[in-house]
Amino acid sequence: MTSLLCKLRRPLDGLYLASGILSAVCLFVLLCIIVAQMATRAMGISFPGAASYAGYMMASASFLAFSYTLNRDGHVRVSLLLGRLKGQARYVAEVICHLLGAVFSIALSWHAVALVYWSYVLGDVSQGQDNTRLWIVQTPMAAGAIILALCFADNLVSLLIRRQDNIVPDIVE
Repeated sequence: MTSLLCKLRRPLDGLYLASGILSAVCLFVLLCIIVAQMATRAMGISFPGAASYAGYMMASASFLAFSYTLNRDGHVRVSLLLGRLKGQARYVAEVICHLLGAVFSIALSWHAVALVYWSYVLGDVSQGQDNTRLWIVQTPMAAGAIILALCFADNLVSLLIRRQDNIVPDIVE
């Protein structure tokens, strides 16, 4: 089982990194939209839907960043409690945390995918001036939720098998 984890480690880490990079791209697009909106407003030109597109990019950036941020120890965790626990008590608390994270992120993924599906089936469009098909702009959110669920499950399995999750601090404390 450990060899399977080793073989999956590189592709999974690559997926989390790619998701983080896509999140950064969304943030850059968000910046471009805001700058374009400011420029068009200064020139007296209308930029319909700019606020909606900025919101879509912010949601996409947030959800796509979740898994990368989790494995880089960037999420606010229950460190206050976990830091005080030692040995088996800490291990059990970490398993419970990862299990709850996996359960809730799987539920979030399920509902996010259902939202995309029903938006597609019903031909739902945004209420703003942009008139965008909502399934298109909801898809990155659903993808981010799925990758987060995979990341929590990955960390839980790793914790159960190796007694260590894959969360690596990105900074020195």
